[in-house]
This record gives sequence, structure tokens and C-alpha cells, in this order.
Amino acid sequence: MDDATLARLENDNMAHWLRISCGQVAGSVVQTEGGVTAFGTGLPIPLFNQIVVTADDATDTGMVAAIRALRTRGSSFYLVLRRGTDDRFAGLAIDLGLSHVDFVLPGMALHPIARDHPGVPKDHEIRRIVDAAGLDDHVVTLAEAFEIPEPIVRPWIGEELWHRDGCAVYVGYTDGRPVTTGFGVRSGTTIGVYNIATLEPARRRGYGAAMTARVVADGAAEGCDVAILQASEMGRPIYERLGFRTVIGRDVYRGD
Repeated sequence: MDDATLARLENDNMAHWLRISCGQVAGSVVQTEGGVTAFGTGLPIPLFNQIVVTADDATDTGMVAAIRALRTRGSSFYLVLRRGTDDRFAGLAIDLGLSHVDFVLPGMALHPIARDHPGVPKDHEIRRIVDAAGLDDHVVTLAEAFEIPEPIVRPWIGEELWHRDGCAVYVGYTDGRPVTTGFGVRSGTTIGVYNIATLEPARRRGYGAAMTARVVADGAAEGCDVAILQASEMGRPIYERLGFRTVIGRDVYRGD
């Protein structure tokens, strides 16, 4: 499978993840116009309010409408533009008052993927969440690891995320204590890997890699043949060791 195809699958899955997660938040807005989709939760961090180009024939009018929609909500937001695909909107973003963030967000893919469940480090157990107590562990751990206030994370995760079609929620435990999180989202035969987070005292023990591999393996067992994710600077070397490679880069613009 070539990089262009993998990049398209990555973008489609990311938009699907945003649609699901945004839909968890009461009063959220998901608006598509002119091939551009605005995902607005109103939560006070830009990660949870994003604009994504979702069609090849996206228009300036659609971009203006998306930016206006999120500005109306009053929360900071990110516009993410794929390099080589969405470059035509960069100048418009600046003209409309967005600021360029000095970071290129890598979109990564793994193809093909194996069905075999990977091993986990000694004394560590990864559980697929099936109840509210497990989801609470996911929320609390994710909030602490990402240093985001729990009252902001909780509505983003919602109350019954594990029941959503194509979704799988995970928590990793060491000595009975939750220390890692993961979230898998299926779109077609693509499994997206999200919410990979590890508490600071538990880092550098292979837990994040084990969680990523588990999400991918479960996706493969459910019929997926491609895995995708968006990497942080901290996580990128870990994903590369698992076989992921960058298939698209994104420029990020912030609106306030």
C-alpha cells in the first residue's frame, strides 16, 4: 500500500476519532461545509477543538466557515493542514488571524499488521475496559499523564465510550494501579491508536509500546490491516521501533 493511500486512511480515521470524541461532549458542534470539518467541544484546550480538511475539493469558503464556527464558541482551537495536500489554506489561515505553531505533527501508519497479541512487561497487565469503573481509571490516568485537569478530560471521554461501535478502551495496571491508557478506533479496516499515555513515574519501562501493540493487535483480530496514529515528539521513537513510519506531516495553526 503506497504512502498516499495510507495518508488518506490516516486522515479519515483521525476525523472519525474526532467525530466520536466530540460527540461525547454535551453541546458540541460538528460542522462540515465545503469539504472542511469543524469539531468544537467548547472545552478550554485547543486539542479538543480542531478543524480538519476532509475532502479533496475543500474550498476557501468551507475553511472560513469552519474557523468562524469555532471562533463563535470562544475556545482556542487547532487547524491541522496536511503538508503537500492542504498547503493552499496556509495563507488563508494567517490572513484570518491564526498563528503557526512551531511543530510538525507526524501522521504515522503500519501496514500490514499482525494478529498476534504482544507480550507485556513483567508485573504489568493491560485490560480492555468493559465497565464504568475501568473507564474512570482511564479518565483519571489520562488526565494525570497529559497534565490536563480531570474535569476537562471527563466529558471528552464520556460515560460509555467502550459501548461505541468500533471503539476499544484500555488501561494498563502495574501492581494493581492504573498507569497507562490506550484507545482504539476502527474506520473500515483501519485501526486508529489514541490516548497513549503513561504516568511519569512509570515511564521508560515499555508500557506505552506494549499498549500501542495491544491496540493494534486487537484491531487486526477484528479485521483491520492498517494501523495509524498521530505522534508526539516523545512518542515518535517508540512508534518507529514498532514499525510505524511517517506517511504525512501536518502543520498546526492555532486560533484564539
